[in-house]
Amino acid sequence: MKAIEVTGKIDSAGNLILDEPIHGTTYPHQVRVIVLVPEPTETEEVDPDDTPVEEIKASLRRALQQAKTGQTRPISELWERIDAE
Repeated sequence: MKAIEVTGKIDSAGNLILDEPIHGTTYPHQVRVIVLVPEPTETEEVDPDDTPVEEIKASLRRALQQAKTGQTRPISELWERIDAE
């Protein structure tokens, strides 16, 4: 048996909705599904690597708009800010 890890949500009707389609396999297949639901204590801890996709898309749109309108900074200034952290 092959394992494929994907993320998704369970809607109000109890249906599993995947965030992305699963590629690289032929359909239809009977599958086993293990649903991992975060515990309340886990949701309180914010993983900095778990930025929601919509937030990332919005940030990229802002950055593209800023680049189009010339609202940029010299690369040397960016390096200075990185060293400060």
